[in-house]
Amino acid sequence: MRRIVVLDAPSNLGLRPPAPGTVPGVYKLAGALREQRIVQRLGALEGGVVVPPRYDRGDWQEGDGVFNAAAIAAYTVKLADRIEHHLRAGDFPVVLGGDCSIQLGASLAMRRIGRYGLAAIDGSTDFRHPGNSDRVGAAGGEELALATGRGQEDLTDLEGLKPYLKDEDVRLFGIRDDDPQRPELRELKIPHASVGEIREWGAAQIAGAVRQSLEIRELEGFWVHFDADSLDPSVMPAVDAPDPDGLQPGELLDLLGTLTASEHCVGLNVTIYDPDLDPDGTAGALLADLVVDALVGFAQS
Repeated sequence: MRRIVVLDAPSNLGLRPPAPGTVPGVYKLAGALREQRIVQRLGALEGGVVVPPRYDRGDWQEGDGVFNAAAIAAYTVKLADRIEHHLRAGDFPVVLGGDCSIQLGASLAMRRIGRYGLAAIDGSTDFRHPGNSDRVGAAGGEELALATGRGQEDLTDLEGLKPYLKDEDVRLFGIRDDDPQRPELRELKIPHASVGEIREWGAAQIAGAVRQSLEIRELEGFWVHFDADSLDPSVMPAVDAPDPDGLQPGELLDLLGTLTASEHCVGLNVTIYDPDLDPDGTAGALLADLVVDALVGFAQS
């Protein structure tokens, strides 16, 4: 029987400062979910913390590429070491971020082992790269592009393993209907579904189809990336980009629960929730409930 292991990855290296002289508060995500007793409620083992480098953009300016790149690269390798250990042991890591750049750690870990897929539930494509934007800089909005080999070599080709994910092995859903990078995803034939399309087809139905498409012999398994900004700001305002018309909790639970119920699903990361923007803890409690409810069948198996 696989064991759930909760591992903290409290990195904020991939986000822009919310205000001059401050740092993004997403590094507190793991602590906030632990206050909700997520480890005990999942019946999980303790995986500890992978401590990130200091947030320091130095003299970075627009046009200089990804800020904190050296720190992100070092942290990606360090996090990948820990995730790889758990994957090889047959564990199911639940990685509490952090910003979305922590996904690079999971992607690199899986690439070391073999060929894996990714199912990303995200409010945006996170597919910004030099080929489609002149505002490359924040890896937390670029990690899917980086993981598929688009961007600067010091982040896309760690250990000579570029790309960590193949385009055809990525599935993306929960993005807003008007996301500007959707035409490029269509051109690349990267399967994706917006919130409107999920509602049209049904969350459980589309998640089931995605799951089936990743349960193939060419893949060793697949990882699930869950970004809290996929939820509507009416229930999840505590994110750096609370765009309207997001998923409702029931829809999110159908997606997350269907995907993680697969025997081919090897891990999950949770990102972007910022406790600094949630003074009464309501959004954090909801986030913890969603993760626990999605994994309750797994935890009791």
